[in-house]
Amino acid sequence: MIRELNKLTISDASNALRRGEFTSVELTEACIGAIETAGKLNAFCHHSFDIARKRAADADSKLKAGDLNPVCGIPIGIKDVFCTIGAPTQAASRILQGFRSGYESTVTAKLRDAGAVMLGKLNMDEFAMGSSTEHSVYGPAVNPWRSHDSEEDRSPGGSSGGSAAAVAADLCLGATGTDTGGSIRQPAAFTGIVGLKPTYGRCSRWGIVAFASSLDQAGPLAKTVRDAALLLGAMAGHDPKDSTSAPQPVPDFETLMDGDVRGMRIGIPDEYRIEGMPDEINRVWAAGTEMLKDAGAEIVRISLPHTSYALPAYYVVAPAEASSNLARYDGVRYGYRAKLGRNDGITEMYEKTRAEGFGAEVKRRVMVGAYVLSQGFYEAYYRRAQKVRTLIRKDFEQAFSNGVDAVLTPATPNSAFKVGEMVNEDPVSMYLNDIFTVTVNLAGLPGISVPSGLDAKGLPLGLQLIGRPWEEGSLLNCARALEQATGFDLKPARWW
Repeated sequence: MIRELNKLTISDASNALRRGEFTSVELTEACIGAIETAGKLNAFCHHSFDIARKRAADADSKLKAGDLNPVCGIPIGIKDVFCTIGAPTQAASRILQGFRSGYESTVTAKLRDAGAVMLGKLNMDEFAMGSSTEHSVYGPAVNPWRSHDSEEDRSPGGSSGGSAAAVAADLCLGATGTDTGGSIRQPAAFTGIVGLKPTYGRCSRWGIVAFASSLDQAGPLAKTVRDAALLLGAMAGHDPKDSTSAPQPVPDFETLMDGDVRGMRIGIPDEYRIEGMPDEINRVWAAGTEMLKDAGAEIVRISLPHTSYALPAYYVVAPAEASSNLARYDGVRYGYRAKLGRNDGITEMYEKTRAEGFGAEVKRRVMVGAYVLSQGFYEAYYRRAQKVRTLIRKDFEQAFSNGVDAVLTPATPNSAFKVGEMVNEDPVSMYLNDIFTVTVNLAGLPGISVPSGLDAKGLPLGLQLIGRPWEEGSLLNCARALEQATGFDLKPARWW
């Protein structure tokens, strides 16, 4: 029985722990065993098994004393972008080689204090820049799902690809991720799990290695909508150490989910029907729309007229902020430092360290960001992109002011692609994977990806629900209704 405990949901495991059916130590050992036999997935980049065993034992003591926190004793994985004491934090980059944080991020500290068990750090795209988890110093993560017609490895998406692969393969019961332009929702869709990006400011960014500060937001990846709600409840909350953290109360998200969407108005945006989108995506979207309608929701057509400008605006704003944030990595204080020649000075040290320490995708975005912020181009690019961002936010505000409670869209324009299939192509082809998700980050809204079916190759497809700001409870309730209607409970066939 213990070998199968890792396949439980957080909700089921939490209830069983309180009934005394097994201990957190046993649950944790089941996950450790699963991780040790899943090296082919390359989902975990650093193990923290000693820490996990200690925290599991501490959680068992808390549970015996009557601790009622639903994540107490639950083994989870932490994306390598969260600073953690006792485990390396590299953001999947060579430039942070050897770095160990002296402090804990607020999100992981909240999870630790709630009794969650950290199994280790999860693979990702370097500095969260990517949509495939192939831009990683650890090598690519691999999707546990394979197509019917091929044994070739598939991408788990990115940048939280390691988190998604680990949850989908039952290596942990849940995981943390970050979402700057879709980096939780796209991997969740690719791997047949649930991924939630909360409202900007719902979860603290303190202690998270920054990519684009006005877009980054932490969130959970989980096996079910209920599990995502439980993790969000433990992760969220105001943090005075983060100036962008909002002083909003954190409701009991789980109690807000009864799956009743009668009377809710669900918007279907015309602009998301893009040219060339596969018929399978359209069919899943149409089926999801009908399911919500059958559940009692009112379906309304809406217009989000500035959607087509979202992707170019995002790929101006995000690199601009990245170029500023990544200027701190210079080889002086921590991390990697290049070997210097006899006559090299401080300038050569900076140049060589950054040239050797950053990967190709990070260099590309830093250079784009520096360009759009440079004198003569700031007004033409960055300032204009910020104006477009405002228009996109107003599009959603108009829809919500007209009584729309949530917006339903596809999560991705395709299912998981093969490892290596897109990474060497024109970078824009990879960037197009974010076409349905970046608007949510630009507007600061909550969004969730719910697994909704398989394509003809047997690969998962997801639908995205976008909610009103700070109304994650309503969004989760709608997602729960969609989850119940689709009945998606499929798992990848084990090959690893």
